[in-house]
Formats: sequence, structure tokens, C-alpha cells
Amino acid sequence: MLPLLGLCLALPFCAGSLEEVQSWGDTSEQVALRVPRQVRLLQRLKTKPLMTEFSVKSTIISRYAFTTVACRLLNRASEDQEITFQMQIPAAAFITNFTMLIGDKVYQGEITEKEKKNGDKVKEKRNKTTEVSGEKGTETFRASVVLPSKDKAAFLLSYEELLQRRLGKYEHVVSVRPQQLVGRLTVEVTILERSGIAALEVLGLQNSRRQGSGRGQDDSGPPPSTVINQNETFAKVVFKPTVVQQAKIAQNGILGDFIIRYDVNREQSIGDIQVLNGYFVHYFAPKDLPPLPKNVVFVLDSSASMVGTKLRQTKDALFTILHDLRPQDRFNIIGFSNRVKVWKDHLVSVTPNNIRDGKVYIHHMSPTGGTDINGALQRGIRLLNDFVAHNDIEDRSVSLVIFLTDGKPTAGETHTPKILNNTREAARGRVCIFTVGIGADVDFKLLEMLSLENCGLTRHVHEDHDARAQLIGFYDEIRTPLLSDIRVDYPPGLVEHATRTLFPNYFNGSEIIIAGKLVDKEMDRLHVEVTASNSKKFVVLKKDVPVEPRRMGNDVPGSPRPKGGGQEHPNHLERLWSYLTLKELLSSWLQSDEQPERERLRQEVQALAVNHRFLAPFTSMTLKSAPRTETLEDAYGTSAATGPEMVMQSLRGAHLQPGPALKKPYNPRIKVSKTSADGDPHFVVDFPLSNLTVCFNIDGQPGHILRLVSDHADSGVTVNGELIGAPAPPNGHKKQRTYFRTITILVNKPERSYLEITPTRVIVDGGDRLVLPCNQSAAVGSQGLEVSVSANAKVTIAIQGNVAFVILLHLYKKPAPYQRNHLGFYVANGQGLSGNCHGLLGQFLNQEARLTGLGKSPAHPSVPETGERSEAVLEVKGHQVPVVWKQRKIYNGEEQVDCWFARNNAANLIDGEYKDYLAAHPFDSETTFGPGTSRGL
Repeated sequence: MLPLLGLCLALPFCAGSLEEVQSWGDTSEQVALRVPRQVRLLQRLKTKPLMTEFSVKSTIISRYAFTTVACRLLNRASEDQEITFQMQIPAAAFITNFTMLIGDKVYQGEITEKEKKNGDKVKEKRNKTTEVSGEKGTETFRASVVLPSKDKAAFLLSYEELLQRRLGKYEHVVSVRPQQLVGRLTVEVTILERSGIAALEVLGLQNSRRQGSGRGQDDSGPPPSTVINQNETFAKVVFKPTVVQQAKIAQNGILGDFIIRYDVNREQSIGDIQVLNGYFVHYFAPKDLPPLPKNVVFVLDSSASMVGTKLRQTKDALFTILHDLRPQDRFNIIGFSNRVKVWKDHLVSVTPNNIRDGKVYIHHMSPTGGTDINGALQRGIRLLNDFVAHNDIEDRSVSLVIFLTDGKPTAGETHTPKILNNTREAARGRVCIFTVGIGADVDFKLLEMLSLENCGLTRHVHEDHDARAQLIGFYDEIRTPLLSDIRVDYPPGLVEHATRTLFPNYFNGSEIIIAGKLVDKEMDRLHVEVTASNSKKFVVLKKDVPVEPRRMGNDVPGSPRPKGGGQEHPNHLERLWSYLTLKELLSSWLQSDEQPERERLRQEVQALAVNHRFLAPFTSMTLKSAPRTETLEDAYGTSAATGPEMVMQSLRGAHLQPGPALKKPYNPRIKVSKTSADGDPHFVVDFPLSNLTVCFNIDGQPGHILRLVSDHADSGVTVNGELIGAPAPPNGHKKQRTYFRTITILVNKPERSYLEITPTRVIVDGGDRLVLPCNQSAAVGSQGLEVSVSANAKVTIAIQGNVAFVILLHLYKKPAPYQRNHLGFYVANGQGLSGNCHGLLGQFLNQEARLTGLGKSPAHPSVPETGERSEAVLEVKGHQVPVVWKQRKIYNGEEQVDCWFARNNAANLIDGEYKDYLAAHPFDSETTFGPGTSRGL
């Protein structure tokens, strides 16, 4: 039986229709009143579940973010105990997977159509203590289970979201709230933007993600231990504080948000269009246009509930906003309680005198009476409609109502459907309503619907935060309208299932995003037309955009999909399309009043969410027992939450097709060149013409990516290896061990292909993406690239018939603490690599070596007897290196090789030093040594 007490998720949609779930009481140990408080505290501390690991891994591909959270807990108590996993996720995100490992049992989440009662399910409820609606808010996912004494539990939660551009930046927020010091705490965010990354910044940890105006920059800098690696299109940010660093931030554990902001380089004409496997996304964010005039009415709640800080901070914010109005704008002010009070009977121009008088009017507002929301909105919309009707039709402008309230309708019309209907009929799509809810008692659902139905946005401002800064920040998002009445057209016969293509306004610093499907995947051009109004002009943009489906975009899997369903991992553009489509269907469902239409939309939402594994309204997550496979353990144990595996680009022209499964596995006792990097890692270089073998060690750091072979400019081959750490064996001299957990190979000729090998799977991306599990024998091949897998033994890569690599799989059924599943890299054939080849191994492949200082003949020194310690000098590539005779085990530790060992991290043996061989990311092909440099991707 599933030891599940309760799982809940607060979602911002259809709160009234979702199942309510019982709140669980405190199950902490009851202690007699005679026990002193200090003893009770110690008892609670002793039995509190210990969090041993908290890891978050996010991969952002073209603004679409895949995030996986992993958490390990240990029940230290002497009795069974309830433990809770809790995570704040962005309100705009959809959960795609949840997995629990309780002791030796695995429970895997499955997204199904929502039913009222059907076994143990992830249930959804509104949680008012954490409800922060509006896209900048969060929702809380919580899972509680009973864990046996001294046993362990692990939780993995995955979610996806499309980042929204605000104030010229995309913002990715990760909640880091373990509520205790954690032995292993990691946040790793990888960003890949084909058009180029601009203005990347990592903020200091924030207690709240509502960041104020955005006009000033956070100058506290990244939190301690943050490492940022970046090039033109790729960035990797790792936050990995030690326990001591965590304690300096907060003694009882970090409690804040890790925030990354960035923008992208963009063309200013028709926008950026990306295509992959029949799906496309169109990003449109023009700038450097003259701003449209604004007709704006500020509608301010002055009811009795606004007394004190709320009204004072709102007034201060409006003072700043009034000074920010442009000369061509028009404005008015309404204060309302149970009565509606208008400052002027018409909109006025922006002059110093009018701004001063408006501030005086706001200053003298005093809180009293009830809340007539309907009357205030009707009056504001009427003012705007009258102004537009009596002015030159050629004077194109944008009409806005900025509506601020802290309560529910208590005066005038109080029936919510009637208020919505009255507002919709008065605005008629010509007036956009932007609503701000202040405090905890506001009817946020009403405000959300008012904005949703009237082309606006909604924000929630909390009393206990800096409301003034939040209000100014919200206004900053809409202060500069650049276009109105935007329409984007594609050829109807070539594009289907496109998301929304009509937009009432475009504000500077934001972005319009459209996704859809191409009818013909092989088409080479897509005609795009954008029409819009800008000031007194009518803007028309037309362009035939080249479509290169195989070369453009990035292929990234979404969340794990159920086995046996016949569906491969979708590409990230398909995930983005399904995300946008689902959001728009939900908005239509919320706005619909007709029951047949609502039912049709509900079924569409349900089908799309189940098909693409989104936990949304009308779907639920059932936890089912699953076998504890090595793949699951490896995916969790070696890299915590791996999230989507990132392959940098899909490739053109290389159609990889799976071949038949191999009938007999390869013999793991392979016979290839001794030249290798294996184990801790230990490097071996064979010089067959000189009858010499040389070996050396590299003491790398976990997370470092070592460039093993670098021949990108000539043969087009690059090999990198990423290190993972482990404790050193007892009684040894080393502080830690490092192994290769991932080998990545980039092949650039004749077609570009990417390979990523881990102990559990091989990802081959050569136009079509294949995932080959390492526990099954298989072979694929195309365009001079052949990949074969021998189950649980090795992976062989053959390139153009004259380059071959073998990757050994080192797997442990019951690993010791200092052991990790890892890889060994062997060069089977290097004939096709050029004389300019470099890297830790590559620089020796076409060289000869000579030994001096031992025996009678320097050219042919005598080989020392076994156990005899001898020293000599090795001459290679013009270097003279002291070496000592040594024996080393290779090929899975089954064979022993005699070699001359270069000490001190191969000092003087390799060109440069260790840091020269660190790659920026797994598919980095930048050449550090040799003639010319080139960048990968």
C-alpha cells in the first residue's frame, strides 16, 4: 500500500471546481508538560528528518525552461515518522512528473484524466497561505509520506514553463527553501539561445520574487559559490554552497529565490522564427519605435480597508507614475469607495500644473466607506470612450484603465458575473484594464477575469512587501506602448494549429510569442506578415523566412514519458507549442459562459494535457508502484535531478536509423590501443613506433569538463569528458576521487552530429535524435558515423572509417562510498585525426617519443625488472620530462600495462597546464592550442 498521507498543489485556475483535500494535523511527538522546553526542543531537533541533498537542475532552451528538483531525506528517529517534501514553483509552470523513492520502493507519477475519486492521487486545492496569483507568483507543491525509522526517501519533481519577457529581460526563478542546512545543495541552470545571450545577470538571493520597479539593478551580486560559464549562445550557472556558506547566508538553512535574468540578441524586422521537426515558434519584440500616446485613467480604491500603509504606499507610487507620463499622454484620476469621485470630467493633457493638481487630489484622498468596483470601472471606461470619440480618429493611441483595490465588491453591483458582463460590454475591446490586487482580502479571481476579458494584465501586491516598488514595477511594464492592433499572418495552407495571432497592444520590453505546426515539414520558406498601428502610421512587415528544419532549433526531451506508449521524447518547440496552446484553451474556458462551449474546451484541455503530460485542471497525477531499475537509480544518484538531457543542436542531413539489435553482446575484454583515460582518471598514451607507453594523472575537480581530443578545424572531431566526484578510499593520500560521468563527441564532417554517452544511455543526434539504453545491445549508422552498444559493457564510435573510440561502462551493483558508475575512454583508431590534433590525449596521437638516461643506449634503454624503481627522462614534442617506471591497470582493471609515469599533473609533458584543457560546456569545440581557433555550435 502506498504510504501516502497527502499531496497537494495550488493552481491558479478554476479554484472552485477543484477537489478539496483535508488538511493534515501536526504529527510531531507529544511531550508531557513537565518536560522542560529546552528538552522538548532537543527532542524535536534529534528526530527532525535530515535533508541530505537538495538539487535543482534547469535547462532553458529558447526561453522554454525544463526544471527538475531532487531531494533526499533521512528519518533519524527511532520510530516511523511523517516527512514532507515542499517546493514552490512558478504559478505559470505546469508539473510534468513526480517520483518518490521510499526505502526500496519506487512510486512513479502518471498523468491521467481527472476523476473525483480513483485511488491515491495528487490532489489539487487552493492554499490561501501560499496563493500568489499572477504570473510572477508561486504555487506550493507538497507531498507527505510516512517513512520507516532509519530509512531514506527521495523525491523528484519536474515542471516546465515558458519564460515571459518583462522590462527587457527574461527571469528564471528557482525556489531554494530546504529549511535546514544541507550537505549537498546545488542549483544548476543551463541556458541555450540560438540567437545569442545578452545581459546575463545572477541576482543575490531574494526573500521575495516581486522585485520592485526593475529600474535599478540588484547590486549585491551572485550569492557565494556561484560559478558562471558563458559564451555567445550558451551559459551555465552553478550555485553550490558548502554547509558553512549556507550557514553564513542563514543559520537555519537558505530561504530565498535564486534568480537569473537575461535577454537575447534579436533581429528587429519580422522577429526570430525557429523550426524543428514540423513545429515552429515566432518571437516578435521590436524596439526603437516611437511610443504610442496613452489615454490612461487611474482608478484608486479609497474604501475604509485601505487605511494605513496600503493607501500611503499606493499614493507614493502614483506620485512617481504621474511624473513618468509623457507630454503626448492624457490622464485622469478616480477615487472610489461606496461613492465614485472623479477628479476631472474629462481626460487632461500632461502639463506641470496638471501633474501638480493631480498629486494634490490624490494626497487628499481619505479612506472611508465600502467598495463599488462596478461603478468605478464604468466611470473610468466612459471617460476613455468619450475622449476617443471626440478626438481625431487618425490620432492613434492606447486606452488603459489602471485599477487598484484591496477588497471585494461591497457597494453598488456586487454580483461578480454582472460586474464582468457590464465591464466587457462597456470596454468592447477598445479599453484594456490592468488590475492590481493589494493585500490578502482582495477578490483576485474577479480582478484576474476583468483583465483576462479586457486585454490587460493582473498583479498581486502584498501588504508586507514594498507595495510602492511593486506598483511602479507593474506600471513600468506598460508605460511604453509601441504598437496596437497587431496581427500576424501565415499562409493558411502551410501553417495549422497556430496559437493566438491577434494582440491588442505591444509594450516595450515585452515579447509576442506564436507557435504552430507546419503542414509540410520539408518546406524551405515561410511567408510572414505583421500588421499593426504605430502612432499615426499603419505598419506592415512582410518577409519570406528561410526554413531549415534539420539545422535549426534544439532537440530536448521533456519529462519522462510512460513506457510502451510509442511516443518518443518531443522536441522543445513541440513542448512550447503545447504549453502555449494549453494556456490559451484554459483562458478561453475561463471566459466562456456557454455550457456546451465550456465542455468542449474542457475536453480539449484534458486531452492535450494528458497527451503531453501536464498536470493541469481536469487532469490528475496517480502514483503507481514501479520497479526500482538501475536507470532510475543512476539518473538520480549521479547527477541528482538531471532534468532534460541537453543536445545543443539538431543536425542537417544525417538521418540516423536504428539497426537490428545485436544477437550477441560484444566481449567486454576489448583489444584496442592503450591510449586512454579511465578510472580516477588515469591517462595512458601509447607510442607504438617508439615502443614506449607513457602515463600520467590529472587531479581534476567535480563538474570540470576536460578536452580529451580537439581536432575541430581539421578532421572535425572533438571529445570532451565531464568529471563527477566521490570520496577517497580510506587510508589513502587523496582527498577525493574523480571519474568521467559523461563523454560527449562532436563530429562536424561531413554532417554535424552530437553524441552524449553516460553509464545508462547514449544520445545520438544527427538530424534525427535517438536514445539508446546501455543495458541493451544495439547498432545505428549513417553518413560515415557508426554507433554500437554492447549491453552493460561498452560503446564503440566509428567515424569515417579512420577514427574510432571505445567507451567502457563501469557499473557497480553495490558500489562502495568511493565508487561511482563511470566511463573509460579509449582511442581505438586515430589515423584520421590530423597532425594539428590536440587535447589531453589528442596531442600525442601523431608523435614519437624517446627515452634517455637509462641503460647503456639512450635510444634503446633497458626495461627495468618488475618491482625495480627506475627513473629516466622522456623526450616528446621537444619537451624533456622526468619519468618513473610504473605499472597500471586498464581495460576494466583486467589487464596491466607497464608505463613511464610523468608526475605533478603531467607538468612539462602536456602543452600548457591543466586549466588550458577545461571546456566551457560539454559540446564546446573551441581550440586552445594550434593554428587558429574555432568555436563549437
